[in-house]
Amino acid sequence: MLNNKTIAVVVPAYNEEKQIGIVIETMPVFVDRIIVVNDLSSDLTEEKVKGYIRSKHNHTSLKITKKEISRTFHNDSEIALEQFNKKELDFFPKSEIVNSNAENDRIILINNLVNTGVGGSIARGYKWCKDNNIDCTAVMAGDAQMDPDELESICMPVVSENIDYVKGNRLIHGSAGFYIPKTRFFGNSLLSIFTKIASGYWRVSDTQTGYTAISLSALNSIKLYDIYRSYGMPNDMLVRLNIAYCTIREVPVKPVYRIGEDSKMKIFKVIPKISFLLFRSFFKRLWTKYFLKDFHPLFILYNLSFILGIAWIPYLIKVVRILIQGRNASFETLLAFTFLGISALQFLVFAMWMDIQDNERLYK
Repeated sequence: MLNNKTIAVVVPAYNEEKQIGIVIETMPVFVDRIIVVNDLSSDLTEEKVKGYIRSKHNHTSLKITKKEISRTFHNDSEIALEQFNKKELDFFPKSEIVNSNAENDRIILINNLVNTGVGGSIARGYKWCKDNNIDCTAVMAGDAQMDPDELESICMPVVSENIDYVKGNRLIHGSAGFYIPKTRFFGNSLLSIFTKIASGYWRVSDTQTGYTAISLSALNSIKLYDIYRSYGMPNDMLVRLNIAYCTIREVPVKPVYRIGEDSKMKIFKVIPKISFLLFRSFFKRLWTKYFLKDFHPLFILYNLSFILGIAWIPYLIKVVRILIQGRNASFETLLAFTFLGISALQFLVFAMWMDIQDNERLYK
């Protein structure tokens, strides 16, 4: 525990028989539960974790029991929410908890019965922590790429300052420019730009890191079963948390590579998929947060910029053709081209400025 708050770490694992032992053995003593979610591995990951469940690393003096809500005259809504939470697992892909004594075990093994991807595995681990009222839930990859000595700095803002979501930031470490593989650095930087726009967390710079901690209230504010199941999960989480008005902080962490891990992420295949996810997520955030939940003028400005930008495209094509052919454009064409282009740009800049200002309160 930290500050008398329960701490759990979700460890998504797919074919990590070589690395999973390092993760479990080096887990800090303040971690109350280690939730290993085995994503239908084809190697010995499951057997390795079962071995650790039978070892000294599974010892804990903290018993975790689910809290039941007693009905009162005014808490019908809480009862309804609790009933939904009990049924929520039906929306997840099929899985099973291996432990026969989960209340007293430190290491919890959950086997996905279908391969869900890293995002789906993390969501399943989140669900266990939510159901068991864990105060702070962190995520550490099963390939040992995250330094356990930095876990306390990741969790402390959640347990001591009521921050909803904390992300590690590798890009501000002094070694980032030359130590992180170039393709990953490029992909991370590109996706970070898109994620800033889509999520509304404009000051978050290392959007792709999976080293995170989240509060119980934040877990309760989003639909865990609906989280993006592949490598776009960190980006999707930011959008969902922003819509829920969750506060966020970044803390510096060191990049860790070349320790025997086998990366399963193919940068140039992932970028197009995540970019499309972010495109859809931006409009979801715009309509949900700034129209349905709480109307804001930036909703009008963003949409006006898009409408005028679309109307400007035919004139752009027309002007380009005229220039290529060496002809003179008519006054009406130039007027429409200039007015639509400048107006669309102005509305977009004003909308983005309002977006930045409105979300500044969420970055702590």
